Amino acid sequence: MKLTKRLHSCVQLEKDGRTLVIDPGAFSEPDAGLGADALLVTHEHPDHFEEGRLRAALDANPAAGLWTLDSVARLLAPAYPGRVHTVGHGDAFTAAGFEVAVHGELHAVIHPDMPRVTNVGYLVDGSVFHPGDALTVPGVPVDTLMLPVHAPWNKIAEVIDYVREVAPRRAVDIHDAYLADLARPIYDRALESLGGADHARLTAGASTEL
Repeated sequence: MKLTKRLHSCVQLEKDGRTLVIDPGAFSEPDAGLGADALLVTHEHPDHFEEGRLRAALDANPAAGLWTLDSVARLLAPAYPGRVHTVGHGDAFTAAGFEVAVHGELHAVIHPDMPRVTNVGYLVDGSVFHPGDALTVPGVPVDTLMLPVHAPWNKIAEVIDYVREVAPRRAVDIHDAYLADLARPIYDRALESLGGADHARLTAGASTEL
């Protein structure tokens, strides 16, 4: 399986000629979802969900499907009957040849006065886990953890402890659009020395074989 990092929290996975894209939101490239055979969205916040990008991807490939939570699914299902699937914690499904398990229920706390929206994470082929905007521990072995390194709802100590708890073979940064280049070496050193797993930071468009 080939993993390609897109901007912010968007990730592209390729296997056996099929492509799966997670969270092609407003901070990702305008064409981030194009070419996808399957699209997954973790939650409704615009940096993860951008309706125009999803519609463009679904229009470009009439065989493509979308798997997501109810708040996103209901916006797109009427226009794409049979192609938009609502999922939640504990569900498992096959999308374009990828085996996907759903973990998690709520977005991380930004502030106690802000309501928490639903957030689901996706474990793909029992290997790659994308948690969306939460520090969800799937409770099963994870080879590659897509790691939200910088957000209004986290701090580096929590990110380090999250890597330790999930205990993946390696962690690859996502949710990094807010992180200034000046600060990246500080985050890299902390995660590499304290996380307890191999740590990788891919530039947008860069790929790695899993």
